[in-house]
Amino acid sequence: MDFSHSILFGFHVALQPINLFYCLCGVTIGTLVGVLPGLGPVATISLLLPIAFHANPVSFTILLAGIYYGAMYGGSTTSILVNIPGEAASVITCLDGYQMARQGKAGPALGISAFGSFIGGTAGVIGLMLLAPPLAKMALKFGPPEYVSLILLSLVILSYITRGSMAKALMMTAIGLILGCIGMDIMATVPRFTYGILVLQDGIGLVPVVMGLFGISEVLLNIEEGLTCQEVFKTAIKRLLPNLREWKDSIGSIFRGSVLGFFLGILPGGGAVVASFLSYALEKKVSKTPEKFGTGMIEGVAGPETANNAAASGAFIPMLTLGIPSNPVTAILLGALIMQGVQPGPLLLKQAPDIFWGVISSMYIGNVMLLILNLPLIGIWVKVLKVPYFILFPLIFLFCLIGVYSINSSVGDVVIMNIFGIVGYFMKKYDYEGAPLIVALVLGPMFETALRQSLSLSNGDFTIFFSRVISLGLMTATGLLLVLAAFGRKRLPSEVIS
Repeated sequence: MDFSHSILFGFHVALQPINLFYCLCGVTIGTLVGVLPGLGPVATISLLLPIAFHANPVSFTILLAGIYYGAMYGGSTTSILVNIPGEAASVITCLDGYQMARQGKAGPALGISAFGSFIGGTAGVIGLMLLAPPLAKMALKFGPPEYVSLILLSLVILSYITRGSMAKALMMTAIGLILGCIGMDIMATVPRFTYGILVLQDGIGLVPVVMGLFGISEVLLNIEEGLTCQEVFKTAIKRLLPNLREWKDSIGSIFRGSVLGFFLGILPGGGAVVASFLSYALEKKVSKTPEKFGTGMIEGVAGPETANNAAASGAFIPMLTLGIPSNPVTAILLGALIMQGVQPGPLLLKQAPDIFWGVISSMYIGNVMLLILNLPLIGIWVKVLKVPYFILFPLIFLFCLIGVYSINSSVGDVVIMNIFGIVGYFMKKYDYEGAPLIVALVLGPMFETALRQSLSLSNGDFTIFFSRVISLGLMTATGLLLVLAAFGRKRLPSEVIS
């Protein structure tokens, strides 16, 4: 089908009542997750993974996608009103957003955040719609050697961009690849690394690992830090619609944030967090009064909030077209689709066009829903901020336990989740990122299959990865990144904004 028919088909799928319901649930839950500090979209999506076994792939993907980009909207509310980011991508919004609230401009700050998020999210969806089909066609030229090189490059980029030590990130990547090898050998069909433990025969499940690393560990960390209800800054929230002067100051930031965020979202490891930080740095660089940033500049709210939503949309391009996740959220989505027998990649456009175009079209609808929801419901989100954490954390534990057990009715999965919860707690304590581990765990089986197929084609000759043009280019880029990492220290986002 041609482009226009594809879009119409996508809206036909997205506008079905069941899919509209899942979209509304997704963006509402996502906004709530963004508002509540200490939860985040990764942990929430982990909790909802068991739904994958009871919902059809289209509705489920629409739900989880809505949670992801919806959380980008909600995170700004706590940043502006409480000076605490509800979501990591809204950290930078605290700098100017909270200062605007203290000056009695909480309304315009929240308003421009909502409109910027809508524009950035919509621009990201348009870019996704335009770039995804041609990229999928190009990916059809990829054979096993190209996939090996592409996965290696993706894992190295993710480790390179991850905040903190690249050595630690590469270590987490290696552990993820090892965990992906546990279970039955793909070709020889014999158990590997199971040590006679029956629950490991089918491998380490994505759901218990993700729930442990991002759900249980986050609860443990918050309990230790004594996260309680924060006092909301007491100011009247008036005039949510920005005036002409505020729009004039923000329109350039929104445009730059849309473009920057979208392309950073495509990169493995780039994502919404890096996009929001770099957008703030860019706005500070182009401003005529950079010294005023941090004192309540509306550009410091509009740019990052637009960028993180554009990045959330851009992140779906490599996942849908190449089958390569660019962050933990898309890694979980990829794993969930695989569990349902759907393989994202270049053939998804032909084999499951309802998923491909339905999800893209639902993101248009979801962004409109978010704009309608966010402005009038700000008062409700402020009240939600007052819920004590000692009420929330037992519920999160309960949902984790029920969710993991309900998949296979296996106590072993519950044990695995608790083990990874403790592991994740110590990882966060000692600054080990979970993202490279999860992405490597999802990509591990794909990497192994492509590697063994490549070596079968070449009779064990590793030069096959350097004798094909695309594979050689990807391997060269991987090598250059490793050299840069060895001889130069990358700047962290916190250093970029100083």
